[in-house]
Amino acid sequence: MRRAVVAATLVGALVASTASAEDLPPGSLGVLIGAIAGTGADAKPLGFGYLVGGQASWQPMSTESRIGWSAKSSVVFGTMYNSAAARVAGELLTLQMDLMLGIRVRPGNSPSRYLTARVGGGLLRANQVIPPDMQRAFAGGVASIGLDQYISGWLFNADVRYGLIGGPSELGLVLGVAKTGP
Repeated sequence: MRRAVVAATLVGALVASTASAEDLPPGSLGVLIGAIAGTGADAKPLGFGYLVGGQASWQPMSTESRIGWSAKSSVVFGTMYNSAAARVAGELLTLQMDLMLGIRVRPGNSPSRYLTARVGGGLLRANQVIPPDMQRAFAGGVASIGLDQYISGWLFNADVRYGLIGGPSELGLVLGVAKTGP
């Protein structure tokens, strides 16, 4: 009986030592949609609206890692309604581009779900001037927190995004889906 236990332990140790972590697909390319609104003093000039655009990310890590890094970029077109800055047309049209770096943390045992926190820089361009600066182009900081979920070769994500820090400030909920790959 003792020999059987020792043999089973050795076989279990051998199998465990030869098993390796599986790499998650490091890259993804996809689309996103979202709802966004101006905040604070920028709530009235910006109004509220929706975003549609594209995203790309690079986040190399293995399934055994609980913490990893991430780089994410997006380009989104926005349409803002009830905007005080929309004096020429009925809505304010925007183009936003950003690049953010951050961390991803696996909250439980599932190797397919990660909490994210990212910060970076962004550019915003509008079709009309935005008070109080009376400019159409802005640069500033961007921050987001969110959730990433892998399902069958796809990456689904939900982010709460705040930006531009140092420009017209907006708060938005952005949902995305991306195809993962090498």
